[in-house]
Amino acid sequence: KPLPKDLPREVIVHDIPEKDKICDCCASELHCIGEDKSEKLRFIPAQVKVIEHVRPKYACRTCDKDGISNTIKQAPVPHSVIPKGYATPSLLSQIITSKYQYGLPLYRQEAMFKQHRIEISRKTMADWIIRCAELFKPLYDQLHQHLLQQPVIQADETTLKVVDADKSTSYMWLYATGADSPAGKIPDTAIPNIVLYDYHNSRAGQCAVNFLAGYNGYLQVDGYVGYEQTQATLVGCWAHARRKFMEAKKGVGSKGSGKADWALNHIQKLYRIETQIKDSSAEQRYTTRQEKCLPLLNQLHTWLNKSAQQVLPKTKLGEAIQYCLNQWHKLERYTLDGQLNIDNNRAERAIKPFVIGRKNWLFSQSATGANASAILYSIIETAKANDLNVFEYVMKSLEMLSQPEADIELLLPWLFAKD
Repeated sequence: KPLPKDLPREVIVHDIPEKDKICDCCASELHCIGEDKSEKLRFIPAQVKVIEHVRPKYACRTCDKDGISNTIKQAPVPHSVIPKGYATPSLLSQIITSKYQYGLPLYRQEAMFKQHRIEISRKTMADWIIRCAELFKPLYDQLHQHLLQQPVIQADETTLKVVDADKSTSYMWLYATGADSPAGKIPDTAIPNIVLYDYHNSRAGQCAVNFLAGYNGYLQVDGYVGYEQTQATLVGCWAHARRKFMEAKKGVGSKGSGKADWALNHIQKLYRIETQIKDSSAEQRYTTRQEKCLPLLNQLHTWLNKSAQQVLPKTKLGEAIQYCLNQWHKLERYTLDGQLNIDNNRAERAIKPFVIGRKNWLFSQSATGANASAILYSIIETAKANDLNVFEYVMKSLEMLSQPEADIELLLPWLFAKD
């Protein structure tokens, strides 16, 4: 794959000596007939430097001699994201993106800074992160408001260990709208790409109820009953249904997998249709699903009802069949609106960076730290979903958010991208 054209380039010309630009045959002067080019990629290690702010002070000597009190004049103290601290927006963005975008724990970052002969303890970095999360909170709240205005939200949740929490297991809830990137959006729709994390020390449905207060659009989820308490119209996930039949097939081996294979093949037909309409408008998606998917779904539903009478309910296959029957109205609901997806994979992909990062840093020390992580993961994943340079976005956002009366609307990632 070619290297990006917008990268800085240094051209090194490898020419032959002037004395060799003579024909060996007739001694005539040679002329250039073309050139060969090849590109190599050089890595320039990160650099750190100290920015020293000097503020000269001015006073009147004449007044001093006459014993007259006068005002000392001096430029105001330059604005700082961390009051009285030496951390610049670029340093804070480096720490935040290293942890939340690339999963680099603070103790490893501490070691990396030591390579530059800089002592920044992980505790100091943790305090900075919490302070930055507080600055990002108004933007997070604004994203939350925009999320609740969308016709479709996808949700998921995963575990988190918080050392100082009362319970052994806490949860990070995730809510997403739009697509993974601007290129993945459904044509002719204006749903922004938003990813929001919400920390709780519980998996109770009330957590979702509180976060989605007043929302009555579509909510696409797996089969977790906690979401039943919300006011949203629930939409099922065919990826979860398919996964259960795959587990059933794996459990019985190739000889006894006939029924599981039938279901999987039928579900695959539904997914093939989705591939065909991937770049279609919401209206076209709706029409195609009504014409092609509904007959397949009706066949599958008839088969499920019949098979439920033939398969032991406590087997893997029986559980897969019962899952589909219990979730049926939610599973077929994606055909009612072209803005809906066949599965909840958008949310599962969005929560994956957190799951991967958790393997590296293992836990949060406190609920305050977990809430800070929820905010910063939200900012970073939403920036990624809008194809922003995350480091630049976090750095510039910190510069603006630390100013009095910052215009939050300008920092919405889909607007920031157009700036």
